[in-house]
Amino acid sequence: MVQRRHLLAAGLALAPAAALAGCGLDGGGSGADGESGGPTPFTIYTARDKDLAEDVISKFEAANPEWEGMATLLTLGAQEALERIRAEKSNPQGDIWWGGTRQQMALGASDGLLAAAPQAVVDAVPEDYRDPEGLWVGEMLLAELFMVNTEMMSKDEAPQDWDELITFDLKGQLIIRDVEASGTMRSIYCAMIDRLYDKDDSAEAGYEWLAKLDANTKTYAANPTDLYQRLSRQEAPLSLWNLQDVMLQKFGDFPMLDAVVPASGAPILVDGVAKVAGGPGAAGADLFLEFLMSPETQGTLAEERYQIPTIELTSEPSWLAELNLKEMELDWDRIGENENDWIAHWASDIKGKG
Repeated sequence: MVQRRHLLAAGLALAPAAALAGCGLDGGGSGADGESGGPTPFTIYTARDKDLAEDVISKFEAANPEWEGMATLLTLGAQEALERIRAEKSNPQGDIWWGGTRQQMALGASDGLLAAAPQAVVDAVPEDYRDPEGLWVGEMLLAELFMVNTEMMSKDEAPQDWDELITFDLKGQLIIRDVEASGTMRSIYCAMIDRLYDKDDSAEAGYEWLAKLDANTKTYAANPTDLYQRLSRQEAPLSLWNLQDVMLQKFGDFPMLDAVVPASGAPILVDGVAKVAGGPGAAGADLFLEFLMSPETQGTLAEERYQIPTIELTSEPSWLAELNLKEMELDWDRIGENENDWIAHWASDIKGKG
């Protein structure tokens, strides 16, 4: 991710959208039909914000009216989606997995759970942000940072960097999304281990840091909605979360929530989308992926839904430059190799023991 780092500080890179449209991703439908000769139902497993996902599906149906009502949406945590697709491998029920980290997508690919996306989709995404065989593509980049209830704690009063989460007098001041089920939280916790790993060539310093964070954590929320509601009810003022969802809540149902960018840098995740191998609605999956990854759809998501796309656009979203995002340097290969072990250790030996 070194190649993208300087672009995040300055905003999105610019490139002619026409070049991407020439790949066949022009936002319109190709009218692909199922084997029966017409549109057939397809199912999307998503970890994305439900309102966002439903809005994209509505626009997909408007662009492809013959496919209206064909998409079924099931909202799951990213890890839950991976485990469901893995459990259904012998009899796939889903067609698209929308929302998962690079590490999770890579596991799905290595387990034979994913099929190649349409070539136009693969070609539109830089090589750094996709599987070499096109078994998954990065849809967007997610910055991981702090979420604060500004009615309880101003942004200036909130911690300004990671280590302040454990050195400030913050006992009982954090509510954290259930880590094991969440791709966002798994990545944040692994990033906290990885950033300290080289100190002793060991995960121990990271485990110690997470133990101190656990001591300051009041509770672990069952799902994102539970997290937002607990914070809005002022059960605690702080959490860790991704930038896009914080911004969606700020300008949605929870205006008291806001984002604080850590001074030393934020982990920047590749959040992906993939086609499920052997899914019953492959034609719809292909058509939806082409629509989702088109410059038109991605431009709208960037401007209206606070998304940092992996494909290049003709102009940057107006809100991005103001954030002054700095990327935390991490070894994502090491994180991918150790994520399951690190999170399992946290769950068994750290969680709830502070």
